[in-house]
Amino acid sequence: MIQFKNLTLRRGVKELILNATLTLNPGSKAGLTGANGAGKSSLFALLMGQLHADQGEALLPPHWVVAHVAQETPALAVSAIDYVLDGDRELRELEARLAEAERDNDGVAIGHLHAELARIDAWSARSRAARLLSGLGFANDAIEREVASFSGGWRMRLNLAQALMCRSDLLLLDEPTNHLDLETVLWLEDWLKGYPGTLLMISHDRDFLDSVCSHIVELANQTLTLYTGNYSQFETLRAEKLARQQGDFERQQRQIAHLESFITRFKAKATKARQAQSRIKALEKLERIAPAHVHSPFDFHFETPESLPNPLLRLDAISAGYGGKPVLDNLSLSIESGSRIGLLGVNGAGKSTLVKLLAGELAPLRGERIEAQMLKVGYFSQHQLETLREDDTPLGHMQRLAPDAREQVLRTFLGGFNFHGDAALGPVGPMSGGEKARLALALIVWTRPNLLLLDEPTNHLDLEMRHALTLALQDFAGALLVVSHDRSLLEATTDTFWLVGDGAAKPFDGDLEDYRQWRLARQAEALRPSSDDTAAPNRKEQKRQEAELRQRMSQQKKPLLARLAKLEKSIELLTTEKAGLEAFMASEEAYADDNRARLADSAKRQGEASAELERLEEEWLALQEEIEALENGYPQQ
Repeated sequence: MIQFKNLTLRRGVKELILNATLTLNPGSKAGLTGANGAGKSSLFALLMGQLHADQGEALLPPHWVVAHVAQETPALAVSAIDYVLDGDRELRELEARLAEAERDNDGVAIGHLHAELARIDAWSARSRAARLLSGLGFANDAIEREVASFSGGWRMRLNLAQALMCRSDLLLLDEPTNHLDLETVLWLEDWLKGYPGTLLMISHDRDFLDSVCSHIVELANQTLTLYTGNYSQFETLRAEKLARQQGDFERQQRQIAHLESFITRFKAKATKARQAQSRIKALEKLERIAPAHVHSPFDFHFETPESLPNPLLRLDAISAGYGGKPVLDNLSLSIESGSRIGLLGVNGAGKSTLVKLLAGELAPLRGERIEAQMLKVGYFSQHQLETLREDDTPLGHMQRLAPDAREQVLRTFLGGFNFHGDAALGPVGPMSGGEKARLALALIVWTRPNLLLLDEPTNHLDLEMRHALTLALQDFAGALLVVSHDRSLLEATTDTFWLVGDGAAKPFDGDLEDYRQWRLARQAEALRPSSDDTAAPNRKEQKRQEAELRQRMSQQKKPLLARLAKLEKSIELLTTEKAGLEAFMASEEAYADDNRARLADSAKRQGEASAELERLEEEWLALQEEIEALENGYPQQ
C-alpha cells in the first residue's frame, strides 16, 4: 500500500502539503486532482524518489516496482519494439545475466536463468510489446524502425508504451491522454482497466477518470483527501462536503461574533472581567473552519455574432495536403450557420488538415474555398499559442486587439479567464501552457466569431476551465467545428459527427459509443487473415512508394531537425541546472544559517529555470508538431 504519514512537502519556500495523512490500498486505481500549482507533480516526484519529504513519511513496500512515463526520448538507433522491451527491467536484467552465463559456459546458471525467464513469461514479451505498440497506433511495419526516425509525438507514445511494458506494482501517469487521439485514448482506457497493480494518475479528462478510477485523491488546501468512486461521484461527494463545511463555517462565524461582542462590551467592567477573559481564551483555542470555495475562477461567454450568413463556408472539389501529396482529395462540403460538428478519425487521417483548410491557414492544392462575405473565423490550435508575444502582457494583447476599449473593460473581461489584477500585467513568456491557452481563447472570444474552429482546445486546460469552456460553447450562436479527445466536450457541444479518413470527410451516423464499436469492428476485421493472392505484390509496391516519400520528406525535415537538436541541447542543460538547484534546496545544508542567501538565490533561479524550461518544452512540442504536419501524408505510426 501507499502511506503518507503526517507528510509535509515544500518546493523552495512554498508549502505544498502540510501534515497530510492518507492510505491507498494495493490495486486501487486513483485519480489525483487539484488546482494547477497545488503540488500534484511534486507528489509524483516524491513517490519516484526524486524528492524527499520535509517532514513525515511517504511509504511504499520496499519490493514494489514503480513505473512512470519518461519526459524525454533520446534519438536512439534501437528499434521501437526493443525500446519498449527495455521497459521490462527484470526481463532485460535476466537476459544480460543469461548472456554472461552462456559466455562462461555455466550450465547451472543457464538452467536457473531459463527457469526465471519462464517464471516471468519472457517468451511472450515481444508479442506483448507489439500489442502495446499496435494499441498506441503504430503500424505493424513501424515497430522495427529506429526510435530516432520517429517524430516527437510518436516518441512520446513510445515512452508511454515503455512504461506500460514494465511489470510494475505502481504506475504513475501524468496527463497520459494529452497529445493522443480519441482512438488511442479509448484503447488506453481499456488497457488501464485491466492493469493489475496500483495506479495513480493526474488527468483533466473527466470521462477517462470516470471510466478508469476507483478512487479520487484530492490535493487542496495543503492536504490530501481520499474519496471512493470515480470523478463524477467525487464531485457529488465534494459538493456535499463543501455544503456541510460552509454551514459549519457560518455557524462558527456567528459563535465568534457572539464571543467578540461579549468581550468588547464587558472587558473593561470589573464584575465581568473574569468572564471576558475566559471567552478570550475560548476564542483563542477555537479551531477555525475555512470557508468553502465552490465557485469557478472562470466566467465568460460568447457574444452573439454580428452576422450569421448561411452558408458560412464551402469547399468545392478541394484537395489539400503537404509536400504535394494530398491528405484530403476531391472534398466538397458546406458549413451551415448553427452547425455543431465534431470530427472523428484516426491520427493522421486529416482532421487537423481539414481544420487548417477551413481556417484559411492551408492553401488547397486544387479546388476552391468559398467563404461568406461576413465570415469571421475564430481558430484555435496549439500553433496559435506561438503567435502570442512573449514580451507582452495579457492586457497588452487585448489593447492591440481592441485599441478603443477602456482598460477597465478589458481587465474585467480578462478576469473571466482568471487573469485578475497583476496576472493581467505579467509577461506571456514565463506563462504555463494552460495560461497561454486561456489567453488565446480570450482573444478569440472577444472577436465575436460566427465560425469557431477548435483543434484540441483542452490540451493544458484544467477541469475547471474545461467546464467553463463547455458551458460557453453550449451557448455559442454561431457554427462550431471541433477536434478533441475530450469526450465530455464533444458530447456536450456537438450535434453531429463527421468521419475523416481515406481522403474524405463524411457524416457519421451515431454517437461516440457507436464510433467506439465501429472502430473495434474495423480493428477485428484488420486482424483476420487475407486470402487475396495479390496482397504481397500490393504490399511491395506500397513499401516502394513509402520509401520514395520518406526520401523526399527527409530533405524537407533536415532544417527542422537541426533546430530540434539545438533545442534539445538547451533543454538538457537547463534540466541539469534545475536538478542541481532542487537537490541543494532539498538538502539539510541549504537551511544552515550561513546558506540563507544562497537558498533564496537558488529558489529564485529554480523558478526562473522552471519557467524557461516550460517555454522551451512548449517550443519543442510545437516544432515536433510542425514535423508531424510535414509527415501527415506518410504513415508515420
